[in-house]
Amino acid sequence: MKAILFHKHGGPEVLEFSEVPAPEPGPGEVLVRLRVAAMNRVDIWTRNGWPGIRLQYPHILGSDGAGEVAALGEGVTGWQTGERVVINDNLSDGTCEFCLAGQDNMCRNWHLLGETRPGTYAQYVVVPAGNLKRIPAGFDTGEAAAASLVFHTAWHSLITRGRVRAGESVLVVGAAGGVNTASIQIAKLAGATVYVVGSNAEKLALAESLGADYLIDRSKEDNWSKAVYLLTGKRGVDVVVDNVGTTYPLSFRAARKGGRILTVGNTGGPKFEFDNRYMFGKHLTLIGSTMGTKTDFETVMNLVFAGKLRAVIDKTFPLAEARAAHQRLEAGQNLGKILLAIP
Repeated sequence: MKAILFHKHGGPEVLEFSEVPAPEPGPGEVLVRLRVAAMNRVDIWTRNGWPGIRLQYPHILGSDGAGEVAALGEGVTGWQTGERVVINDNLSDGTCEFCLAGQDNMCRNWHLLGETRPGTYAQYVVVPAGNLKRIPAGFDTGEAAAASLVFHTAWHSLITRGRVRAGESVLVVGAAGGVNTASIQIAKLAGATVYVVGSNAEKLALAESLGADYLIDRSKEDNWSKAVYLLTGKRGVDVVVDNVGTTYPLSFRAARKGGRILTVGNTGGPKFEFDNRYMFGKHLTLIGSTMGTKTDFETVMNLVFAGKLRAVIDKTFPLAEARAAHQRLEAGQNLGKILLAIP
């Protein structure tokens, strides 16, 4: 099969378009013929590598993907070849105490497809049968792939963990990334007033089209926490979605007393400093999460398929041009998700 892979960590230049043997489904698994893969920041972090990461080389990136069922492993029922499916990339063993409690994203043997398991930058991928969801007739395969990880992640963070409610105010730090565009829509669907901080007018225009109520251009407003403070009548917001990390000092200031800070990542880097006096002085709660549960996936993808939430798609590249796609994502030029069309 054709795939994008790498043999060592590095920049986009380490990505190779190559032929490798197609995987075969084991017991309880399904072979999926992929048509579209969608890119995420984790693809860049995995490609670059980090201390302690252990991969089997060559490694295939890609968490998001959609296509058709190609073959069934032993014991798999309820599926037929040719059915269109989208993948839940949150891999769990289904046997630990967390899985049995319905918290499979906290599994003791948790993996993310494309991070420590071969991913979707390929013509075929093998996943557990329980990690597939049918795509309704008429729904675009690319849109299904683009929605999967970001809406799954944002739903678990805002709704399951953050418990955002109607009438609350939510600040999203960042206007155009996949998780942020999902967070804006989910917060609006929950009945919240949404404030967005973005780096330029184009990205803020996208946020406004998704339902953002108040827009703050950080290229013109260095101290955006003060702008939020004034916009909220010197109260602050109930919830801040901050997946940057290095922006915590401003996020803590923008939050009201008793506010919640939600995070699912650290695009600004894994280590940073903040003034702890804001944490205890304002009674703030910092809430972290990774991906979401199978229940979250079912719930949020049903909303996507119903048209109540929509994935924002930036640009589609042929699979063979994955290097160029990585360059665009790494430079922050994208407005929404970047897709790879698989031949």
